[in-house]
Amino acid sequence: MTQPAVVPDPTAQIAGLIFAVLLVNHDGRIVEANAAAEDMLDCSARRLIGRRLVDVVEIGDERVRENLEATEVQMIARGVSLATRQRDRRVNLTSSPLHSHPGWRVVTFSDVGQGDSRGDDNDRYELRAPAVLAHEIKNPLSAIRGASQLLARRVDERDKPLARMISAEVDRIAALIDRMQQLGSKPVAVVGSCNLHEAIRNAMATVRAGRDEGCEMAEEFDPSLPPVAADQGALEQVLINLLSNACDANATSPEARVTVQTRFVSGLVFSSIRFGKTTRLPIEITVTDQGPGIDETIRDHVFEPFVSSKPQGQGLGLALVRKLIRDMGGSITHERDERAGLTHFRINLPVAG
Repeated sequence: MTQPAVVPDPTAQIAGLIFAVLLVNHDGRIVEANAAAEDMLDCSARRLIGRRLVDVVEIGDERVRENLEATEVQMIARGVSLATRQRDRRVNLTSSPLHSHPGWRVVTFSDVGQGDSRGDDNDRYELRAPAVLAHEIKNPLSAIRGASQLLARRVDERDKPLARMISAEVDRIAALIDRMQQLGSKPVAVVGSCNLHEAIRNAMATVRAGRDEGCEMAEEFDPSLPPVAADQGALEQVLINLLSNACDANATSPEARVTVQTRFVSGLVFSSIRFGKTTRLPIEITVTDQGPGIDETIRDHVFEPFVSSKPQGQGLGLALVRKLIRDMGGSITHERDERAGLTHFRINLPVAG
């Protein structure tokens, strides 16, 4: 008989990590430190806790040092010189603000591997957007997840759902990183019976929590729809991407509104070839925004890698969306209604067997 899974103790989880993890509060003082941090900094956790981070570590590069002291700066620094009271070394460093607790951060240190040399010292470190460096995100994600579990035990009951959301989002992002690394490779979605409206509402909650400005999201759901055949984590990632894009597109609209509609398309036949047979796709999700629409010069290529209408866009979001939908045996299309001033992204999925 299968025994119920035991939830790992978050303190033990952080203690077992092979890289140094520090939880730093709004005063810049260390609140938690794992065993790897004791080894890295040549100091016991008992002596680290309560001390200011800048008094414990000496960072050789001034720009990295300044960013480390800025509580709201998200940073990855590679090949940084770190001096403790006993030795000097080169480390990779991350600082990840906890937006649910202003001023609090998770800081990690890990030794630079032998194959990580970057040439001259001017190129020893880089400050980059974590979304681009998939292979460098996983370690900090583990630290953030552990810290969120610790916070969940300490915060008031009303704040615990937010701490649990942080942990769930870390798991989702870690899975997304694995999928990004396999963009264009074999399917990785695990298809099962999925509650469509639960997935949509989870995605909406994540988008709302991650945006400073408001973005009205309206539901037009058909409550009679059956479960769909989908990977719920992958479907939520698809919807988060589409909803975030829709909110961004609405940024200049005076009455910004994103609508998510679900329906059964009984009058139309949408099919895909999955496992060598035709599969009907009668369940439709439509994400609609009132923005100006995608530049018509790239509308026919929006699902291709490295095509983006955003100035700082990487052009991977919609390419990944299409891959995830295809892996689930579904389809996705884009349509611009110039007369109504609306942009529609439509997803069609099969009914769960």
